[in-house]
Amino acid sequence: MNVGRPLPYPGSGMQESYAPELLYAAFNQDYGCFAIGTQTGFRIFNSDPYKEKMRREFKDGGIGIVAMLYRSNYLAFVGGGRNPHFPPNKVMLWDDASSTIIAELEFRSDVLNVQLQRDRIVVVLRNKCIICSLEAKPRHLHAFETSNNDRGAMAISGGNDSGILAFPGRQKGHIQIVDLHSCVNLAAVQDTAATSPLPVSGGQGFRPRGRGSFSADSATSQTSAPHGSGAAVHPTNINIIAAHATAISALAVSPDGSMVASASEKGTLIRIFDTMSGRLLHELRRGVDRADIYSIAFSPDNTRLCVSSDKGTVHIFNLDPKQAAGNRQSNLKFMKDLLPKYFSSEWSFAHFRVANEVRCICGFGTERNSVIVLCADGTAQKYSFDSYRGNCVREWYRKFI
Repeated sequence: MNVGRPLPYPGSGMQESYAPELLYAAFNQDYGCFAIGTQTGFRIFNSDPYKEKMRREFKDGGIGIVAMLYRSNYLAFVGGGRNPHFPPNKVMLWDDASSTIIAELEFRSDVLNVQLQRDRIVVVLRNKCIICSLEAKPRHLHAFETSNNDRGAMAISGGNDSGILAFPGRQKGHIQIVDLHSCVNLAAVQDTAATSPLPVSGGQGFRPRGRGSFSADSATSQTSAPHGSGAAVHPTNINIIAAHATAISALAVSPDGSMVASASEKGTLIRIFDTMSGRLLHELRRGVDRADIYSIAFSPDNTRLCVSSDKGTVHIFNLDPKQAAGNRQSNLKFMKDLLPKYFSSEWSFAHFRVANEVRCICGFGTERNSVIVLCADGTAQKYSFDSYRGNCVREWYRKFI
């Protein structure tokens, strides 16, 4: 998520709190690590315990997006900042074991988000979500049209055995759900000799003889074949969920792929749906005033959800009725059929405000009942919360830039 300096707005007195060199920050698939993009390169950190693992500085520009592939040596970059190191319409696949670009994907418009899976690359443009194969010479598998998605909203389940992808639908406020495992190239069996999937562990990664490259967003249909391959692609079942009345601003998919959580540009409600049936499971209220939701994250066991916003607040919700602490509800809930919907909402059982009240992203820590927060002022913070009373305590505060 872009957590760097926002555009100035009237009445703001907190601009000095933002780290001027920070362009981007994001967790990996299990929140065990996080990456940042800066005006001069990128850095990788272990989340908890906090530790800088590596950094790379470039002489000629910045990195606006960094996508990790678990803890492997493969990363995806998009240039950004005052002097982008790479064009903002290209995704560059980086092998850190050899410090080289091994493939590049070029698009007709700026890339707004990138996520990696073990065998897939998902790229978000303003009106498209594109799926490519993750290999030495990436192949274009699918292109899905979306409504205007200036925030680059998109999420993939982080579990090893799941591959559920969520992104905005063609209609405002709708979500499209796709099972990536069903994106199968019919010619894949015949093509195995020509392409080499990238390994995802160890330092002895794939070493291509030449850089793979292609232009990947010329297709306009919902499913399309890889360029120049002549191969067909299996049609994909798409589940459409009418989630909100206004545009989608943030998405998260549970690790097992069973649930999707969404927030709209209004930012007052978070709705959670079953990804298979589209049934509404929870409606959670962050607040009553408008806010920009910057991140939503499920706990590893799917029993809790944390949400962060531009107001510097993090809310923690309970999704399991068997948990000790339940979400707060109105005393007038028994009259929900007669009163406005506000009175039937569920409120967070725990919440806290980060230092400097800057925008931030959040994820659950490796220790139970803990949350890691990455802030636009260049700090990482860890908070623990009480399962019974919902009290929150800051455990540590580190400056990463």
